[in-house]
Amino acid sequence: MSETPKRSTIYFDSELHRALRVKAAHTQRSVSELVNDAVRLTLIEDQEDLATFEDRSNEGTISYETLLNDLRANGKL
Repeated sequence: MSETPKRSTIYFDSELHRALRVKAAHTQRSVSELVNDAVRLTLIEDQEDLATFEDRSNEGTISYETLLNDLRANGKL
């Protein structure tokens, strides 16, 4: 089942827009395809980050002060 694309107006910095147009021409793809792929990759990264946060949610935490003291005690600072 094919989904109908949705339209949206996006305002780009002029230099960024020019770079997108050049890349689109160079890769024989549309600006929309490039933007869709970039947004998709960003959302995938967000999903991976959230999964990592969930996986590490049971780890203990230490204060910044404790971390600095530990680094100093171990000769790292």
